[in-house]
Amino acid sequence: SREFLRRKAFSVLVLLMVGLWLVRRRGPAALRGLRRPYTYFAGSPEVTSSGVAIIRLENKTQKMNTLNDGMQSEAEAMWKEVRALKPRAAVFISNKADNFIAGADIGMLKARKKAGEEESLRAACLRGHEMFGRFREEPRIPLVAAIHGACLGGGLEWALKCDYRVATTSPKTKLGLPEVKLGLLPGWGGTYELPRLVGLLEALPLILQGKEVRADKAKKLGLVDATCDEPSLLRVAVAKAEEISLKALDAQRTKKRRTLKRLLTENIPPLRRYVLRKAKEQVDASTRGKYPAPYEILDCVEFGLTSTPQKAFEHEASAFVRLAKTDVSTALIGLFDGVTASKKNRFAAAAAAAEKNEALGDDDSSEEKKTQKKKSVAVIGAGLMGAGIAQVSAEKGMPVLLKDRDVASAAKGTAYVAGNLAKKVKRRRMTAFEKNVILSRIAPYHDGTVATFDKRLASEVDVVVEAVFEKLELKHAVLKAVEGAGLRPTTVLATNTSALPIADVARGLAEEKTRKRVLGMHYFSPVPSMQLLEIIPHATTDEDAVEVAFQVGIDQGKTCILVKDVPGFYVNRALSPMMAEIKPLFADGVDPLTLDQAILDLGMPVGPITLLDEVGADVALHVQKTMVADPTMDDRMDGADPAMLQAIVDQGWLGRKAGKGFFLYDDKKKTKTTSEKKPVNPDALAFVEALRENKGQDPPTVKDIQDRYLSRFVNEAAVCLERGIIDSPQDGDLGAVFGIGFLPFAGGPFRMLDAVGTRSYVDNMLRLRDTYGNRFQPCDLLVDYANNGTKFYP
Repeated sequence: SREFLRRKAFSVLVLLMVGLWLVRRRGPAALRGLRRPYTYFAGSPEVTSSGVAIIRLENKTQKMNTLNDGMQSEAEAMWKEVRALKPRAAVFISNKADNFIAGADIGMLKARKKAGEEESLRAACLRGHEMFGRFREEPRIPLVAAIHGACLGGGLEWALKCDYRVATTSPKTKLGLPEVKLGLLPGWGGTYELPRLVGLLEALPLILQGKEVRADKAKKLGLVDATCDEPSLLRVAVAKAEEISLKALDAQRTKKRRTLKRLLTENIPPLRRYVLRKAKEQVDASTRGKYPAPYEILDCVEFGLTSTPQKAFEHEASAFVRLAKTDVSTALIGLFDGVTASKKNRFAAAAAAAEKNEALGDDDSSEEKKTQKKKSVAVIGAGLMGAGIAQVSAEKGMPVLLKDRDVASAAKGTAYVAGNLAKKVKRRRMTAFEKNVILSRIAPYHDGTVATFDKRLASEVDVVVEAVFEKLELKHAVLKAVEGAGLRPTTVLATNTSALPIADVARGLAEEKTRKRVLGMHYFSPVPSMQLLEIIPHATTDEDAVEVAFQVGIDQGKTCILVKDVPGFYVNRALSPMMAEIKPLFADGVDPLTLDQAILDLGMPVGPITLLDEVGADVALHVQKTMVADPTMDDRMDGADPAMLQAIVDQGWLGRKAGKGFFLYDDKKKTKTTSEKKPVNPDALAFVEALRENKGQDPPTVKDIQDRYLSRFVNEAAVCLERGIIDSPQDGDLGAVFGIGFLPFAGGPFRMLDAVGTRSYVDNMLRLRDTYGNRFQPCDLLVDYANNGTKFYP
């Protein structure tokens, strides 16, 4: 009918008008009618009424935005859409809640390393520069990076390619180039761009140490140009893009970044060489030449200061490939993977799967899980360990009850936490307000004795951690009081012990159901700075109690490993045979300074003598007696001499806490934790000399010292894996590296064995056995792996 045709014509006319309007607003791309589907971006770019294009980053397959080949391909296609829109400027902003771009896709890097395709990484690095070269083609479109959340590695390099950077003041926002921590260097121009932006002196610590900075610090450095609150980010970024398009900011920013210090250190060759030489000296001192990445970084920075961008990028890409081929990068990436995996509660997996099946894909349940409240923690014992546990809990948002026997003891614990937080405020790592909020989460409590617990408070806590002295009777008294206070059935009772069997601790409780809630949570001292947490269930501990303990440890920011209930657990058990080798080395004529220096040169963070002083000879004696008495150690504790340690204790040489050990300590002066330039206790040296049995003979070589010391740890770690004391090589490596600082550049004992070859290592141990005795006999697992050519990691 005519009426139908009239309405149809009117509809077509409306669609044509809308189409013409879209073309004017969005360019020819609008004619396609459908937006291009993207995986790494939220969708096609938007354009504001003022002509600024908004490009939203959003990796739809992962929690974090990361850089890989697929993302680069989409970015190039996205830019064609942007060009078609003819905007006056463009803003990159993330749709993620806590990250801009978190760096390169480590999975991609690992895959290429495993396939032996490291050379292809050079082309990948240069392709990124080519992509941004196209972004900068004429007619030039000014670029603004709107940064909220993690802006790290390649993400920061992406932002450095932009003309202007705005960052939010949110605690989630951190900027840095952490590639050195993976044994690599920035591959997208970071060694060239960053020094030119913020200056050589400011750039070197950021690249060499992988430091991360917050927005306020970044602005002072000149790393970002403006800061704002999170809700204002897009509005501020668009406004700055409009200003840049009018060239209103160029002169101001250029003037700000030119300082006399920069001119002197970057433009005068002798001063520039002096700065780089001093940086190398610091690298030598901190790495002892074990990490190649800092040296490659220095070379790239120096090359870039006097080179064209293209040559600098090619130089950097070649260095990236060299580093990607090293065992050090493999080891450090392996550690990174281990730490990342440890952030997921392995005991929650089954429960989570069940919840997922029940929810049938209901997104609300996952959101509720993300926002569930933190566990509440009660810590009994407000000494250094207890106060440290309270601090790491409160810092992560957990309500904490900190109990001790009297007001003075409880106050001392909270004062310890307040002092630690005040140092962070002074170093601008947190604000005074944040400090006060953390302290408000800690409720100190006392009732005249440590062995009681208020019934009114018992029903409010999810986890009770006792951190009293290492006396079984005292621990029994404390936990009995908690048991009798009327706990919830789901409350976990954790003991922070470094030596007592968990089953013995649990035995002191009256009810079987309570004993099943007992486990060990072995923190390492000082708790706020030591990353490792050993979680030790006994034979009848409920699995859901282990799940809760793991979740609390993860929420505290710890790297958690599961360990069987045996004397010494894992780290101290593996450490004990290594420390037992001190006496035989003394007997063979190795003096304390030589021993410490040899182990430092090996790559350990401290030497064994310094470690003994830091721990305390009395504590070392207690642990050594425990391990010598353990029949399962067989002859692996041979060489241990409790009588020697007892003599040291009797002399009062208890180490740092007593002001005197093998070294001398002055409370008024900050004494170094390494043996270098530290005053030696002459009486202790004379004591060691008297232990020497091979007078007139040459002492062992440095290599022999290193092999004897290290192999005893490696062998015991393998025994722990063989006997199921630890679950996996990855747990063993994490425990070793984060528990005692075992050669991080090697990735831990098991990655080290894969790198050097178990066959070679076993052969060396057999040589040591034939020379020094059966304590160097490699365990069955090592021998089997050596004979079969088996590796610990796929």
